[in-house]
Amino acid sequence: MMRRASCTVAILSIGVMPSLSLGQGAVQQGKVVVRPEAARFATVVNGSTQVVDYRGRRAIKLLPSHDTSAKSEKMLAILAGNPFKDGTIVAQVAGAPLAGASAGARGFIGIAFRTGEHGEWSEVFYLRPTNGRADDQLRRNHSVQYVSHPEWTWDRLRQESPGVYESYTDLEPGVWTTMKIVVAGKTARLYVNGASQPCLIVNDLKHGDGPGRVALWAEFETEAYFGPISISSR
Repeated sequence: MMRRASCTVAILSIGVMPSLSLGQGAVQQGKVVVRPEAARFATVVNGSTQVVDYRGRRAIKLLPSHDTSAKSEKMLAILAGNPFKDGTIVAQVAGAPLAGASAGARGFIGIAFRTGEHGEWSEVFYLRPTNGRADDQLRRNHSVQYVSHPEWTWDRLRQESPGVYESYTDLEPGVWTTMKIVVAGKTARLYVNGASQPCLIVNDLKHGDGPGRVALWAEFETEAYFGPISISSR
């Protein structure tokens, strides 16, 4: 049974923290835990959300708008609440290419942070799950990626700074994967599946150190699922 969530949902005021008032999950040890069945979104850009069961857990499924495929747009489900500046985001994600997707589809899925109110800009860490265990080493080296939309796309960063904003980590398509993003000033670190060391470090976030929203992010040819998300601000 699937329940469609509204693309734009009003902000509630349950479980308020001094630094973050998402109003949609339990406060546990100084952090807000956003559970799929209680998630609230300020807006959803180029898509919609459903609450579903996926691989043994409740999840938010991010689906493209009908006209998204023609525009090759990315989807953003922007969480309601106060802006996020510095702190830690931990999210469970699972991504795989949609059936019938183009040859270049990789199951792109990730988390955007310090995002504009309507998704007009964002810093993003995302995964390419089909690259994690590819036989081609170069593809493996492109398993995780940082981008800064709208100007700093993956292809611009790869062309101007090869290997600096992407890296390898072990991934499997459609499998639940833990992403931990630690942000401080103009630096962000990405940890995957509980690793003690980051697989990608960005020391020059392109939008500087200003605050913004946290959002679920996926490419339109991705079967995209998101489990619980915890957000700690400092």
